[in-house]
Amino acid sequence: MKTIIDKILAGQRISPDEALRLFNEGNLYHLGMAANAVRQRKHPEPVVSYVIDRNINYTDICVSACKFCAFFKAPEDKTGSVLSFEELGAKIEEMQKLDGNQVLLQGGLHPDLPFEFYEDMLRFMKGYGVHIHGFSPPEVCHFAEISGRSVDEVLSRLQMAGLDSIPGGGAEILNDRVRNESAPRKCSADEWLEVMEKAHKLGMRTTATMMFGHIETIEERIEHLQRIRDLQDKTGGFTAFIPWPFQPDNTVYDHLPKTTAHEYLKTLALSRIFLDNVDNIQASWVTQGPKIAQVSLSFGANDFGSTMIEENVVAAAGVSFRLSEQEIKRLVEGVGMTPRRRKMDYTLL
Repeated sequence: MKTIIDKILAGQRISPDEALRLFNEGNLYHLGMAANAVRQRKHPEPVVSYVIDRNINYTDICVSACKFCAFFKAPEDKTGSVLSFEELGAKIEEMQKLDGNQVLLQGGLHPDLPFEFYEDMLRFMKGYGVHIHGFSPPEVCHFAEISGRSVDEVLSRLQMAGLDSIPGGGAEILNDRVRNESAPRKCSADEWLEVMEKAHKLGMRTTATMMFGHIETIEERIEHLQRIRDLQDKTGGFTAFIPWPFQPDNTVYDHLPKTTAHEYLKTLALSRIFLDNVDNIQASWVTQGPKIAQVSLSFGANDFGSTMIEENVVAAAGVSFRLSEQEIKRLVEGVGMTPRRRKMDYTLL
C-alpha cells in the first residue's frame, strides 16, 4: 500500500492491478488523501467550478428499455411524449432568465423520429444563442441506425446543425458483460468509445461518465476507467469525468441496495487517482446530496457540476435534490474554496 501511495504522490501512473489493490485494501482516508494530493497538483488554486445550464430531455419514449432506467416510456405507452419546439423554446428562455447559457440535451431512443428532426431541433435551439451539449453516444448510434448513415456523417451533420459538445451519458460501465445484462439494446462499449473518438477528431470536446453500484464488479469499474484513460491518451478530448452512483428505485434493479456515501467517495477518489490525464472530476450532488458533494471536494473533485434547473432522469428514480447557484457558492465557500462559473470546456467566467 505504501508503495502505491508513494507512487501516486510522486505523480506516477498506477496500473489497473494497483488500482484494484488500492480500492480493496486502502481505507477511505488513504484514497481521500491521495486523491486530494492529485487534485491539488492539477489545480493548485482552491477554485471549484460550476455551470448554470438546463437538462432538457426532448423525449422519454425509448426502445432501449434499460433495466436501470426509471425514466423511459415504451413506444406504445400513451403517456410518452416529445417536446414541441415551442416547449423547447420556453425552457431555454426560462434558463436564460436565470443567467444560463448552456443546454444539456438528451432523450430516449425514439423509434419513429427521423434524423432530420434532430437537425431541425439543433438549428431551432441555435437561434437562442446557447451552447448545446447534447446527444450521448447511444443516441448518435441510434441516429446512424435509423438513418442508414455512418457515425462519422451523423456527427458531422449534427455539428453543422449546431451541436457544440457531447455529454458522457450512456457509458454506464464500459464492459459488455454488464451492458448485455442490463441494457442489451444499447450501443456496445466499443461503439460508445468510437463515437467519442470520432467526435474528438471533429474538434468537439466531450465528457465521460460512469454509473456504478449495480451489477458490475470492482474489476469492471477499473476496466471502465482504463478504457477512458486509454482514449484520453489518444485524443485528449475529454474535459471531465463524472462518476455517479446508480439509483435503484422504480427500476428493474430496485432490489439492489443503494450505494453508500463511503463507497461513492472511495470510487470518486479512485477515479481522480487513476485518470491522471483527465483534468476535471465532478462531484455528484444530484445523487448524493449537498453535504456529501461538499465532502467530495476533499476526495478529488474540483467541479460542482450544474445548477440543474431541470433534471428528470434521476428524479424518476425517486431522488430529487435541488441546488441554486447561491447554495452551490455557499457550500463551496463553506470548505474554504472559491466558487467560479465556467463554460463546458472549463474556461472560467
